Amino acid sequence: MLTSSLSAPPSPPSARRRWTVLAVCALSMFLVGVDTTIVNVGLPEIGRGLDVGIHGLEWVVDAYTVVLAGLLVVSGALADRFGRRRIFRCGLLVFGLASLVCALAPSLGVLVAARAVQGAGASMLSPVALAIVVNAMPDPRERARAIGVWASVFGLSMAVGPVTGGALIAAFGWRSVFWINAPVVVTALVLVAVFVPESRAEHARRPDLPGQALLTAVLCLFVGILIEGPRIGWASPAALTGYALLTAATAGFVLVELRRDEPLMDLRLFRRPPFATAVLGATAVFVALNVSLLLNTLYLQHARGWTPLASGAATLPMALGAVLCAPWSGALVGRLGPRRPLLLAGGFTTVGGLCLMNLGQDTSVPLILFSYLLIGVGFGFANAPLTNTAVSGLPRSRAGVAGAITSTARQVGAAIGIAVAGGLVAGTDAAGLAAASHPGWLLVAACGLFLFVVARASRPTAVGTPAGRPGAPGTNG
Repeated sequence: MLTSSLSAPPSPPSARRRWTVLAVCALSMFLVGVDTTIVNVGLPEIGRGLDVGIHGLEWVVDAYTVVLAGLLVVSGALADRFGRRRIFRCGLLVFGLASLVCALAPSLGVLVAARAVQGAGASMLSPVALAIVVNAMPDPRERARAIGVWASVFGLSMAVGPVTGGALIAAFGWRSVFWINAPVVVTALVLVAVFVPESRAEHARRPDLPGQALLTAVLCLFVGILIEGPRIGWASPAALTGYALLTAATAGFVLVELRRDEPLMDLRLFRRPPFATAVLGATAVFVALNVSLLLNTLYLQHARGWTPLASGAATLPMALGAVLCAPWSGALVGRLGPRRPLLLAGGFTTVGGLCLMNLGQDTSVPLILFSYLLIGVGFGFANAPLTNTAVSGLPRSRAGVAGAITSTARQVGAAIGIAVAGGLVAGTDAAGLAAASHPGWLLVAACGLFLFVVARASRPTAVGTPAGRPGAPGTNG
């Protein structure tokens, strides 16, 4: 009797405990998402405070997103190996300390370096939070609803970042957008210690240091070329050298990963159309979101003379659309599968981008706000089906890596979006900024159209059906 009691597996956590774990992880993810976009609305003020132009300011955003994207996969693997709660708490500490350095930064160089460290801390939060949520929700339908809530909070954080940043800058200056992280980090650390259980993967993978180094090099070179290309010239010797290095690093990464028994990123997964298109779809969604947010900030503040608070408030319709539609999208995924919410996401995003194709100096504010609402609705509908499809494409024992691949795609999309939007308007005066932004809005519409491709490749079955359960036969094919 005693032996069987000792060997019995621990009872699953109660429903209240499971949803409390989700709430704690969502708080930390809110912090990561807000910091991805809160700086956007403050870029003009940061530029004036540190005496730098748009070109240099792109690195303030992309230093964070590139490092975040580059380290997400290894952070997920470390969490699976050493314990998800342990890595999660370490990430919160690094993120909080780097935020304090950002708030005190005396120059652009220090700010960019601190933002990079901040991204390293954030990389320990994003995939690990999703892994904790996935492992806490054993039922596929409950997990789909939880991912919908998680995506809603993350989407809300991305969308309300500019609003929060505008309010803080108006009241306390641009440094306050980093000071605000301190109380959130302290609260999250306490809640994680009390409510989040420790978990790890059954099989701990060996670290893939060559793959990690090459992946980081690929991302840094790719985004660096996008940012620096307009300044140095796309056909300049420096650019050509960058292309050669990028090609070599990419080829090296593919060769290393295909030859390793336990690669950092299993590239063979991308042979499966649902998984590959979901990852590409996540990239496209965040390209569209970040192009929209940066063009909004620069257009409203430079071309129309709005304050940071007013330009941040203009994104409220985007936030409203994201927060209302993300839980709805999660419910639709649970009942009907990912295809329908992806079609809705593609339609709304496409129309939102097309509405601003002819943006001018005097475009009506209602049209601008309506376009932002459509883009926010598309963003809200997209995240749950994309996340669920990507996570369901890998075994639950590697949930940290599954979340990391999806999150990497998001942050790569964010970095690309910032680099492209900044490149379009860099060196443009206020009078020409609206016209210079037209290709950006076309790109937003193109990202929406790509979601139709993702919907076609996704499986139409609902999460609760046998074909839709993670690990079920045929799920990953």
